[in-house]
Parts: sequence; C-alpha cells; structure tokens
Amino acid sequence: MQTDTMIAAWSGATPDFAPSAHLDSFPRDNLPPREQWPELLFDLDDYRYPTRLNCAVELLDRNVERGRGDHPAIITPEETLTYRQLQERVNRICNVLTRELGMVPGNRVMLRSANNAWMTATYLAVLKAGGVVVATMPLLRAKELGQMLEKARVSHALCDAKLREEMDKAAAASGHLRHLAFWGDGDLESRCAAQPAEFTACDTAADDVCLIGFTSGTTGLPKGTMHFHRDMLAICDGYSRHVLRPGPDDRFIGSAPLAFTFGLGGLVLFPFRVGATGILLEKAGPDELLSAIEKYRATITFTAPTAYRVMAGKAEGFDLSSLRKCVSAGETLPRAIFDAWERATGIRLMDGIGGTEMLHIFIAAPEDSLRPGCTGLPVPGYQARVVNADGREVPRGTPGWLAVRGPIGCRYLDDPRQADYVRGGWNITGDVYIQDEDGYFRYQGRGDDMIVAAGYNIAGPEVEGALLTHPAVRECGVVGAPDGKGGMLVKAYVALRPGHEPGEALAKALQEHVKAEIAPYKYPRVIEFLEALPRTESGKLQRFALRRMANP
Repeated sequence: MQTDTMIAAWSGATPDFAPSAHLDSFPRDNLPPREQWPELLFDLDDYRYPTRLNCAVELLDRNVERGRGDHPAIITPEETLTYRQLQERVNRICNVLTRELGMVPGNRVMLRSANNAWMTATYLAVLKAGGVVVATMPLLRAKELGQMLEKARVSHALCDAKLREEMDKAAAASGHLRHLAFWGDGDLESRCAAQPAEFTACDTAADDVCLIGFTSGTTGLPKGTMHFHRDMLAICDGYSRHVLRPGPDDRFIGSAPLAFTFGLGGLVLFPFRVGATGILLEKAGPDELLSAIEKYRATITFTAPTAYRVMAGKAEGFDLSSLRKCVSAGETLPRAIFDAWERATGIRLMDGIGGTEMLHIFIAAPEDSLRPGCTGLPVPGYQARVVNADGREVPRGTPGWLAVRGPIGCRYLDDPRQADYVRGGWNITGDVYIQDEDGYFRYQGRGDDMIVAAGYNIAGPEVEGALLTHPAVRECGVVGAPDGKGGMLVKAYVALRPGHEPGEALAKALQEHVKAEIAPYKYPRVIEFLEALPRTESGKLQRFALRRMANP
C-alpha cells in the first residue's frame, strides 16, 4: 500500500511537505499535527501529482493550451464564457487581487455569491494567485460570516453586490478583513477592465492549502476543513473519472451552491477537468432546474433526492431527453425516489456519499453496478469499512460507524474536534452503515438519526423511506421523541401532497403502511403534519430542527 510517506518516490516531495509558495504561513501553521491526520492513500497512478501544482492551471489554462479555448466553459442565463474568455477574466481578477488589493500567496479570500460566472472566475483567480478560498453560502448572515472571518483570519473578500448588506455588517465587525470588493455594481468589473489579461500563476506546491471549506455548523461553531491543490484534482481523477465517467461534450447542471463542495465538484471541477461545460443557475429549485435542463440541453445533473422527487412528478411537462446521467447526494436516497425518477425519465439515479471533510463523494457506484437501496462501493483508490465504537471492523451485515480513507482526508483548521473525526488513521464520518456480504454499503442514518425505542435500534431514514412510498406523502422526517416514561419513541413529521387532508384517519393509514413496508416495530408511534419540513440551503433535511421540535 502506498501512503503519503511514500510520495517522495514519485513526486520529489519530502515525507512532510514540499516547499510552500505561501508568503502568509497561516494555512500550514494551523493544520492539525501530522499524527492526527488520517492515513492518505496514493495507490493509483491517477493520484500521483507533481510536487509543484496549481489546480487552477490544470482546470482552466490546460483547456486553452489543448485547443478547447473556444469551447463553452460556463453557461448562465446572463452570459456564456468560453475557456479563453474565462481565462482572461480570471487573469484580470488575479491582477486586481495582487496589484491593487495587496493579496499575497497564503492570504485567505472570502467569496460570497450565488452560482454565476463571476463566482466561478473569482474562485479560480484566488487559486491561481496562490490564495486560499473561503466560499460562503448566499443565505448566511453577518454573525455566521463573522465566525468564518475570525476563524480563518480572512484578509480579503470578493462579493456579489446583491449580497452586500450582510457582507458589510460582517466586515465592519472584523478585525482581520482589510480589503473588500464587489461585482455587480461595476466596481470589480471596472478594476478588471484596467488590468491586463495575462497573469503568471503562482508556483504553488501540490500540498499548499487552497481551500478552507466550512461545515454547516449545526452542532456548535462551524469547522473549517483544509484542502490542498492536489485534492481539487483528486476528486476529479477519482470519483468523476472512475464512477461518473464524463466526456468533453457533457453539460453539467445542478442545484448545489458552489460554496458547497458537492456543487463545486459537480458544476465546475468535474466539467473543467475534461474540458466540458458547467451550467450555473442562481435559482435552481426543481422548476428552474427542469426548465434549464430542457433549454440548455444538460446531460449530467447533480442535486439532492428531495429535488428529484419533486422533478419526477413534473418531468412529463419537459423535454429531458438530453439527460444521460443523474447524481444524487447530500442526503440518503430512498428507494421510492429512485423508482419514481426511473419511471419518469428512464434514468437510474447514481447515489453517493461524500462530505466537506473528504471534499466530495467517496462511496458510489457506476451505472452498470447500481443497486437501489445501496450507496455503492468505495471509489477506486479509497477504502471503507464498518467499525464499532472501539474502531474494530464488525461482521458483514452488522450496523456500525463508517470509516473511510483515501487520497484526501480530514484536516480541520486549528480545531480539537480533529481527534473526534480521525481515529486510528481512518476518517469516522458519523454515518451508520451496513456492509453487505459482497461489499456494498447500505446507509442506515447519521449517528444521531438512530432511535433506540423499546430496546430496538431504528434508523430514521429507513422509516422515512417507507413513508415516502405512500401516495399522500410529499416529504417527511423521522426522529426520536420522549415517550414520557424515560424512553424514546419514533415520531414522524409529514408534509402531504395536494388533495390529502391531515387527520387521525390518515395518520393511522400511514402507520399501517409503514408496518407493511418494513418491520412493524419500526412504525412511527406519533405522526405530526406540517406544511413543509425545515431544510438547509443545499436541500438537506434539518433533522436537528425536528429533534428540537420533538424534544422541547
């Protein structure tokens, strides 16, 4: 097995780090101690990168060099940019950052925008100039932005003028942010117009930090996950190349924000690695996504199961014949949604699990190996197993904690929680899984989604999957609630489809339906009807919000 201590044999790097291009040493200074890192695996040639590497060069400039300069890189409702046009915009932003705003390699730059061409260009510009991206979700408020500004010691920020109000509030309270520029109001655009369209990329090391991706922060302060230039390519050369298998004529579309690494990979990194096209929408709800797939002839889509469920019910009204592959991630994919999408489009959803700590998907299955109800197999170059609380692998068919390792691993920014996520060289994701006898991994739930009721361990997502097969259920969430006797019971929150009325009779019918679908002891003892369920900006069900409702 080839580990990170063996990189020197083929890259010229030392077992520790290659010489950094960063003049601002904060990123490396705040990596976790090396003994707290997970073991990194570089068995596949695909993950063996040169010591000096700038991922923006590989993702953007190489396409121009290889004759793809006139091919569309980005399509948005406002503009279309070829690879050459995008390269020129990126270079001008690089010059603004380094010549006008004083950015030096290693500085952290906050980016704030919905998905559009300027967000993509600023992202690549920060990488190309040797900076470290701190991308943020559009819906975050000043308090949340302030936590990130402080944690990452952010010195620069580039922001869409539409989001100016909260950015200005956060900037006023920050002791580190020195430079702030906006696009959309003519400021950054005019600065760029005055700069040359050429820029020499920073000679970064493959293991220089280039991204600090913050987790959602639903359990305390958000954690900053630190990723290297080589990591940005590894997800392309791993999951995308071996599982998704796109080509240069593909057109990628999806709903996830670029600040969410699922969206970054699926809408920018994966298409750019093969010279394909990313379609970016500022608003990408199910209706907008269906219309855009038809209008722009998208071939590959990335979104959450919830969106596929809604789109399946409306697909008949749109021409989706251009689609050839559809990826589902962000939350568990119930069998009912898998079946509904296949009936509506003829396409089998490609499930997968990833995480901000691991940058992107690490367990999935190619189209020819899909099994409904299973997440899949480890992406080539990754290893996964199911372990108990002591870190020992459990027998096949036994639920336990998912442990994974590969060419990318968790490195939190100056955070004691590193020791919780990485144990014995493995990334412990917090997900409960079962591995079948033939190696496939089946999702059971997050650790806090497991409900202990009447002595049984019950996975909330499994009950949700059973409820979703009932024609009255639009969406649902299942959590544990106090039973009044010191124990827990299964409680379901249900939003109904039009034409169905909440009430005791329907609740009883749903309970009986679940009993017929899965083991009867798992049925929800209590059902509460809601107009809609709480969800994150990326579409994930906020079970923590439901748990608060169930445990006032």
